[in-house]
Amino acid sequence: MTQLKEARKGRITDEIKEVARQEFINPKQLRKLIAKGRVVLPRNVNHAFSPIGIGKFLRTKVNANIGSSPNSHKIDDELKKLEICTKYKADTVMDLSTGGDIDKIRRAILKNSSIPVGTVPIYQAMVEKESIEDVTEDDILNAIEKHIRDGVDFITVHSGLTKNAIPLVEKRLMGAVSRGGSFLVRWMKHNDKENPLYDNFKRILELAGEYDVTLSLGDGLRPGAIKDSTDKAQLHELKVLGKLAKNAWKNKVQAMIEGPGHIPLHEIEKNMKLQQKYCHKAPFYVLGPLVTDVAPGYDHITSAIGGAIASWHGADFLCYVTAAEHLRLPNADEVREGIIAARIAAHAGDIAKGIKKAAEWDNELSKNRKNFDWKNQFELAMDPEKAERMRKESCLNNEEYCTMCGKFCSMRK
Repeated sequence: MTQLKEARKGRITDEIKEVARQEFINPKQLRKLIAKGRVVLPRNVNHAFSPIGIGKFLRTKVNANIGSSPNSHKIDDELKKLEICTKYKADTVMDLSTGGDIDKIRRAILKNSSIPVGTVPIYQAMVEKESIEDVTEDDILNAIEKHIRDGVDFITVHSGLTKNAIPLVEKRLMGAVSRGGSFLVRWMKHNDKENPLYDNFKRILELAGEYDVTLSLGDGLRPGAIKDSTDKAQLHELKVLGKLAKNAWKNKVQAMIEGPGHIPLHEIEKNMKLQQKYCHKAPFYVLGPLVTDVAPGYDHITSAIGGAIASWHGADFLCYVTAAEHLRLPNADEVREGIIAARIAAHAGDIAKGIKKAAEWDNELSKNRKNFDWKNQFELAMDPEKAERMRKESCLNNEEYCTMCGKFCSMRK
């Protein structure tokens, strides 16, 4: 029994009650939002943790990506990143492993995670064969089933990337930059067949419904350069994703929509509105968006700028980007900074769109700042350890004021 099915029957589940409490929202209102597909509660029946909600009228959530690569695949490294994700309050984590013992890594993350876990099963299906051309439809469906049965709470399926979009992709500067999207384009070209995630969507819905797994309908054609932003390929896929979301809801399966990507500042609001139009106000999960292409090493900042504006204009879920994006696999410290940057963006967006009690956090910290209550300032900070460390490094003789203004501090009593 999925949360969507329960909500449509008028039932307020324990999970709905808990999320309503967290979000300061009436449980009856939350039930209606879930029933309409405006909110999802990603929680596999095989994975126990305190539930969260993603969607309209709720706090903007933040996802952190972890996972191995062919060149770095120690389980302990990924568990350390998971620990950081939890400590610095990412709302969800995605295991995007492509190297080492992928099953073992995923199961270790699920076992140790107290927050929802997402995956992209097609990654495993594709990387465990000698070549993409050797992958069968059954390989892809078997990977999806394995991830779901293991307890994964939400899965990305790039079901909206159809064969007739390929000519549109080939006109781009960057082509298909999504790893899942590029896999599928190559597979479709080689086999001269339709996307198996599209053709087999009914089977995917059956598996997701059995375990109440939320489908994250992936943007395999998200732009990887601002030159490709809001182009025909991106919008073609977005319209298909909207139809697939309605199909999921018809089958009582929770669904959200993934979005761009590299989007210049002035197109972000337009992109949020197009998603609402084509995808029937389903929860929107965006990567960044990154507002410029020229800041390698600082893309946690370019994405936070875009994420704040996206959240303000309707995005419900931000996927963090680290400083290592486009360069290498992030290390533990870059994971922390990526989470904090995305949380800043999400919170700024929540204030702008009037999420209940969002600004109270700011008001409380400001009150303590005015009163020189350093201890409570640190406790309220997004990154308490960094704030306290910087204060201690620069404080002279433990003075009340900081070294920016010293005795000329404007807040001096």
